[in-house]
Amino acid sequence: MLAWKNKKQIFNLEHHNLPNGCISHAQSPQAIELEDRIRIFFSSRSIDKNKKFLSHILYVDYSKDFSKIIEISKKSCLELGEVGSYYEHGIFPIHIFKNEDNIFGFITGWSRRASVSAESAIGVFRSLDDGKNFEHIFKGPIMSASKNEPFLVADPCIFKIKDEYNMFYIYGDRWIKKREDLEAERVYKIARATSHNLFDWNRDSKFIIESKLTYECQALPSVIKMKDKFVMVFCYRDVFNFRKSIKHSYKLGYAYSKDLKNWIRDDSLIKFTNNSEWDKQMQCYPQFFKLQEKIFLLYNGDNFGKKGFGIAELEGLNE
Repeated sequence: MLAWKNKKQIFNLEHHNLPNGCISHAQSPQAIELEDRIRIFFSSRSIDKNKKFLSHILYVDYSKDFSKIIEISKKSCLELGEVGSYYEHGIFPIHIFKNEDNIFGFITGWSRRASVSAESAIGVFRSLDDGKNFEHIFKGPIMSASKNEPFLVADPCIFKIKDEYNMFYIYGDRWIKKREDLEAERVYKIARATSHNLFDWNRDSKFIIESKLTYECQALPSVIKMKDKFVMVFCYRDVFNFRKSIKHSYKLGYAYSKDLKNWIRDDSLIKFTNNSEWDKQMQCYPQFFKLQEKIFLLYNGDNFGKKGFGIAELEGLNE
């Protein structure tokens, strides 16, 4: 199993003043290495005039040993969409993909609906200044609900092998209610698509990770190559009672593959002790990333990352 060291919270937003009126959450941390620093993007929340939250993309820069914060963004990396757009009410999450000299931000844009809480779609933006600002490539999304993927297309992670781009993402297949007087809850799982240009995607439209629960929700896949196989970390939860129950809340899942198509799930490989105050009830929204021959895991803790995010370093792998 995977052994972890230096597991700790590294960003607590209670200690910082964030732009755009953001007052809670630092969700889905995503790291990229720059020349003299590590830039970690995250999604944070503000409150609008109707007392509804909006989610914005910000970043925090760290020294390469994560010992100190160098800078925090002074504004959102990209503005929310216009009225009626697929990202009118928020961006969560963003996946940062460096391709040669280009930095792309693959976003999940979401907007509210009357009968359910949200709908989502995947869009792409480009940055010319290391992610401080992202600009439009297309006005609309590159992937959204389709005839075989009816709801909630979201959570992109791009992995390139040879000349093929692989996107691991989620889509929803239903909204269900526990009781008729309660709000509907979403069910979504991980799927895979491929492309040769990053913008036009061929979807398999099938779930690729085995479920452990009757109505399991899977989110935020993150894929790297480790030794002779591909590995994926993600998070999963039950469809009901996940906000208040530790038993039903988000936990980290793990799967591995030889070909990126067929995956074997073994969550025991990513278990670690949750004895700290910030992540003892929930672990969610992970990212695997490599830095100077080391492998790190960024993730959120309790309350969906309400107070920040943490990091753990991979110590070893027992085959």
